[in-house]
Order: sequence, then C-alpha cells, then structure tokens
Amino acid sequence: MLSTLTARETLYYSAQLQFPDSVSIAEKKERADMTLREMGLQDAFNTRVGGWRSKGLSGGQKRRLSICIEILTRPKLLFLDEPTSGLDSAASYYVMSRIARLNQRDGIRRTIVSSIHQPSSEVFELFHDLCLLTSGETVFFGPASDANQFFASNGFPCPTLHNPSDHYLRIINKDFEQDAEEGLGKGVTTEEAIETLVKSYRSSQVRKQVINEVQKIVESDSGAIRKQRIHAALPTQCLVLIRRSSLQLFRDMSNYWLRLVVFIIIAISIGSIYYDIGTSHGSIEGRGSLLIFFISVLSFMTLVGGFSPLLEEMKVFERERLNGHYGITAFLIGNLVSAIPYILLISLIPGGIAYYLCGMHKGLDRFLYFTSLLFAIVMWVESLMLVIGSISPNYVIGMFLTGGVEGLMILTGGFYRRPNDLPKPLWKYPLYYVSFLKYAFQGSFKNDFDGLTFSMDPDGGNGSISGRDVLIETWHVEMGHSKWVDLAIMFGMIVLYRVMFLVVTKSKEKLKPFVASISALRG
Repeated sequence: MLSTLTARETLYYSAQLQFPDSVSIAEKKERADMTLREMGLQDAFNTRVGGWRSKGLSGGQKRRLSICIEILTRPKLLFLDEPTSGLDSAASYYVMSRIARLNQRDGIRRTIVSSIHQPSSEVFELFHDLCLLTSGETVFFGPASDANQFFASNGFPCPTLHNPSDHYLRIINKDFEQDAEEGLGKGVTTEEAIETLVKSYRSSQVRKQVINEVQKIVESDSGAIRKQRIHAALPTQCLVLIRRSSLQLFRDMSNYWLRLVVFIIIAISIGSIYYDIGTSHGSIEGRGSLLIFFISVLSFMTLVGGFSPLLEEMKVFERERLNGHYGITAFLIGNLVSAIPYILLISLIPGGIAYYLCGMHKGLDRFLYFTSLLFAIVMWVESLMLVIGSISPNYVIGMFLTGGVEGLMILTGGFYRRPNDLPKPLWKYPLYYVSFLKYAFQGSFKNDFDGLTFSMDPDGGNGSISGRDVLIETWHVEMGHSKWVDLAIMFGMIVLYRVMFLVVTKSKEKLKPFVASISALRG
C-alpha cells in the first residue's frame, strides 16, 4: 500500500478502481467507510499507512486494511493468506468473525479459503472445513468438526482443555526432532505419526465424501458461463491513478521535493564555479565539462532519489493488476502524468539557475531547449527504472543494474572518449548509437556552442574559431541534423522504454505457467 495515503484514502481509491462507473461516488465512499468499520478501523480513518520513512498504522492495522481491500466488493471467492498475522487473539477473532459473517450480511453464498497462523480455539471454531498438509501430503481434508475424531481414532486424541489446532500441528510438524506423543508414554516419532495419519486418511470415509463432493461440484459447474468482472472504465482508471499518484508524490518529501533541493544546491555550486564562463579558449573545455557534469549528476540523482519510491509503487501496481483493478496502460498514464509537474520544476528551477549563472548561450529558445533536454533526461531515467524494476527481484540489484546501464551510456556518450576515437566493434557500433546520453550530449553541445565565436589563442590573441567548428573538430558532433532531431530521438527512446516495460510485464505474466511447469518437472 502507498505509505503516504491514509487508511480511508487507500480504500476509497481502491473502491473507485474496483467498482464500475454505474456505482455513484457517494455509494463508493459509503461502502469504503462501512468496510473500514467492519474491520475496526474507524479510529484510523485519517492515519497514514506509513512505512520505513514515517510512522503510521500498526502492523495489525495494515493487515486489516489489506483485508478491507479484498472484501470491499464482496467477492464470491476470497483467498486470505494468514489474515491474523500481527494481530492479538482478540483482534484475530474480531477480524475472522466478520469475514465469516460476510455470507449472513448479504445472503450471497461464497467460498473463503484461508491459511491461518496459530488460531485460537474461538477462531478455529469458525472454520467449516479443515485441510492439514505436511511435506506435500494430505493428512486430513474434511469437516473441521470431524478432525478430532479422526486423530483420536488413530491414537492421537486431543488432550482435555487443549486447543485442537495446536494439537494437530504439533503432531504433524517435522521441523523439530521429538516424539509426537511425548509425555503420553507412547514414544511415537513424528515420521511414524504422519505416516499413520496419511495412510488412514487415504482409506477413510471422510476422503470418500470429499471426492464425491468435488465430483458433484465439477458436474454442476461444467456448463457454467464465465462472467468477466466489471471494473471502472479506462478513463476513470487513469483519472483515479493520476489523482492518487499525485497525492502520493506531493506528500512524499523524500522523492521529488528532496531531489529539487539537491539539484538547486548543485546548480548553485556549478554556477559559482563556472560563473560567467565567457568565450575564451579555455571556456570551450569548461562549457563541455559543465554540461556533461550537470547531465550526469541529474541522471544519477534521479536514480538514487527515485528508485525506492518507484519500487513501492510497482508493488502496489503488481498486486492491483493481478487482482484486475486496472491494466498496464492505465498505470503508465497515471505514472507519467502525475510526475510531469515535478519533473518540470526540477528542469526549470535548477536548470535556470545553472544556465544564467554560468552565462551560457543567451536566448529564450535556447533556454527552453536546455530545460526540455533536462526534462527528457529525468523522463528517460524513470523509464529505465520502470523496465529494470519490472525484472529486478529487489532494490539492491535494481540499483546496480540501472546504475550500470547509466554508467555505460555516459562512457559511450562521446565525451570521455570522442566519438571518432571510440573502438568501432561494440563501443561505437552499436553502443554509441543506442546510448540515450549520446543524443543528450550532442543536443546540449549544439544548443550552447552553435552560433558563438571563441578565442583561438589560449593567451588571448586575436584569432577566433566559430562554435560550429568547435563542435566538429573538438567534440566530433554530428552536424548532419539539428539539435531538435536529437531531442526528438530522446523522446522517441522514452516511448520505446515505456513500451519495453509493457512487453516485459506481459511476458512475465505469460511465462509464469511455463516456468512453474519446468520447476515442477525438475522437482
């Protein structure tokens, strides 16, 4: 869940995504508030979810909020993975009893499947059916009320005043080497107890009843028509995601706001070091250095400041997408549009400070080009993070991969080693031509050097050289196309990276069954 949103906002935005447009805004809000009250979160309506950066909901409250998201639309089939983890016994019973009463509330028959962590006796009594597994073997699967008789008939009765679930787990737990009936004088090992129970279940009447019940369900559902769940329309999804993401970005001080402060400090530092750089012979190297440094720092600081918040958003996206709340297109639009105002601030304010303090090529059109180029660089880094974040298993590996790609593109961009001097195999063909920063470097150089005249004599003589000649002879810039073409190629590559994210996400989804089948064959 997004850390800066409150519990009410989290569920309200989820309601807007999950319910169709035919449901009114007021009804969505009412359903969200009612669900929060059902889970006992009425006192936490305006408490933020929180995370490692800020304190918010407790672990138990977060767990209950996540359950609220799942039961919001009253689904007929509900899977819950350890819904009571992090809750005390009273809260566990409170939550599970309300989940169990969903059928009574709306009269719809539904199936609720839950793995449960150390249930109390009261919670255990809420379950109609029980499935006990150990090492892939079914120990028992049937009515929960029949489990005690099953264990007792095989020589493992539940002691008086003991929690039945604790007793069953102690008998079938292989994690510790001990006698399953230690203290009762039987000296039966866990392995022997499990083998006895598994064999007994295979031949039991309970198993036969389960098989018959499953067969009836299969036959009755064989002609069922599958209905696709209706959600909000694509325009509504995009608007909701834009509003939610914008609110998250506005409140998250460690993301764009911190980056803006750091970039302003860097811009002032560059401006003071290269103040009014002029057009002397030494300024040729100085202009190139300040442009490359500013672009490189901008790209790396975007990675450092933006990767962690992006991963948080990606986790929410993966959960909501797999639940069918919205598609990749809606996510990309929401992610892009909500970030544009902040990227514009980062491009205009630090870019303007550095541009005018350094005395770079004057002219409104040249300044707008420079800020557009900075805007494209931030957009490119965020697009690159999207692609790598979708395939990276964790934050550390993602940072290494993204930083490595950026470093490689800076190295082959044509500054630290001039384009004509790059080794042609690999480094020039293809890396130089696919490097995003190659077009950023060349576009920024054309924007600043073209149209200026520089002193040719290091000692301040009368000789001069045009900026165009400097671009060709010193920087090896390709002058066959204008700087606007370089900028257009950059934005084209940004679109390409976003398409790559879509392809990778779709491919992962389609490859999952194949990978699972391969793993099963190896197992």
